[in-house]
Amino acid sequence: MSKSMKRVRRALEDAGLVADIRETSLARTARDAALAIGCEVDQIAKSIIFRGEQSGQALLFLTAGGNQVDPAKAAGLAGETLGKADATLVRAQTGFAIGGVAPVGHLNPIRCAVTLIYAVPGRGLMKPEGGG
Repeated sequence: MSKSMKRVRRALEDAGLVADIRETSLARTARDAALAIGCEVDQIAKSIIFRGEQSGQALLFLTAGGNQVDPAKAAGLAGETLGKADATLVRAQTGFAIGGVAPVGHLNPIRCAVTLIYAVPGRGLMKPEGGG
């Protein structure tokens, strides 16, 4: 298991959660992740990182794999204009590469402005992805 996946497992255990963590081949998209583990794309929790234009801080948004985060709505929730987070900021803040950011187990605390977790009828809860 990679160091980053061990961080994810540790963060979950520290929160009192037990997770079935499965390492798969490269899954750069929520669709890839869903195919790899045999679930619906909307059962994948997608981690999106923006950069606060005023604060310079990374902000984490979680949504269902088939959804897009609306930048204008996200900015309203964050209370500042948001821009694209570059690979350097994402790696420094989370320890993960863009396209592989897990929702937990980050190197540094990150502000999570919104979390949209829901059950897919007849399919169960979303499954977080990322962290290779």
